[in-house]
Amino acid sequence: MDMVTLIVIIAVAAVAIIGGGIAGLVTSTRRRKDRTLPTQTGTDVITRPEAPTEEPIAGEAEPETVEPAAPSAPTIEKPESTASRLVRLRQRLAGSNALGRGLLNLLSTDRLDEDTWESIEDLLLTADIGVAPTQELVEGLRTRLRVEGGKADPKTALREELIKLVDPTMDRRLQVSGADGAPGVVLMVGVNGTGKTTTTGKLARILVSEDRKVVLGAADTFRAAAAEQLTTWGERVGVEVVRGPEGTDPASVAFDSVKEGLDTGVDTVIVDTAGRLQNKAGLMDELGKVKRVVEKQTPVTEVLLVLDATTGQNGLIQARVFSEAVAVTGIVLTKLDGSAKGGIVVAVQRELGVPVKLVGLGEGPDDLTPFTPEAFVDALLG
Repeated sequence: MDMVTLIVIIAVAAVAIIGGGIAGLVTSTRRRKDRTLPTQTGTDVITRPEAPTEEPIAGEAEPETVEPAAPSAPTIEKPESTASRLVRLRQRLAGSNALGRGLLNLLSTDRLDEDTWESIEDLLLTADIGVAPTQELVEGLRTRLRVEGGKADPKTALREELIKLVDPTMDRRLQVSGADGAPGVVLMVGVNGTGKTTTTGKLARILVSEDRKVVLGAADTFRAAAAEQLTTWGERVGVEVVRGPEGTDPASVAFDSVKEGLDTGVDTVIVDTAGRLQNKAGLMDELGKVKRVVEKQTPVTEVLLVLDATTGQNGLIQARVFSEAVAVTGIVLTKLDGSAKGGIVVAVQRELGVPVKLVGLGEGPDDLTPFTPEAFVDALLG
């Protein structure tokens, strides 16, 4: 190898060594720079900008913090007394029911012949009084007017015969108290559409007006709105309502309602049972079950059947079937406000042998009143 070749080899090697040193120096410097970067806080995906700080304007008051208003408690209403309800009964029926007016017009004619008596019978039958009571009333009137002759006052005779027909001897007291300090238990039964749940709430108002402590049981669990409806009625008069989820066994809710009444020492527990069709055997059997379950704790003191006074003979069919499923002790006639045929009072009492105890006169919260034959007949006759 000559001298020139050796010099070239040495030069190339020197260049390679110097180039590697420079590259290592650059890489080392970059790594040192990376290590000197400040540590980031928070996520490395989203940069969260700092919220700008607002400087208060000179002379401006700082805004006050407004606390949300607490929900207001429902207003407790004061129900009407029983006396004022009876006044409304006379006012609602007087002059609005065709039965009393029609009978008085026929009896006030100069000559009561057979055609007139037939017209009286027809009027009574169309008022849903029934065949047997109609015959009794007509025979009583004919005998009385014949015996008294010209001295007889048709209105007085009609009033006394109607009162006799409605039967003032029946015990119409509501059995709302239990024995030995236990609460009275009232079961409300009837088909949907008669106003059963509404009547339950109105009955609670009557008892509250007499300073009785009440618990309501929302055992109509087959109808979605029934529990809400009853809860609203309870809130209006400060009465507790026991309820369960929709579709709950009605007997379970009834049991819990009575248990709550026993535990809290109330005077009366009113249970709104599930609305039923009178031709559904399974549902009617369930009604009997509700009564049996409740009476494991304390006896049921009253079973009120709610009937729509405008349904006539269909109401009598309902009454008959319900009385077979559970021992009905009293009748509540709703919608008895002049559009109904007043004769249903007589017919249903004859059918069941139990008294009409309450009548509903309209849509108002206090349009439910105890039934008395004298007040009813006086209202019919104006």
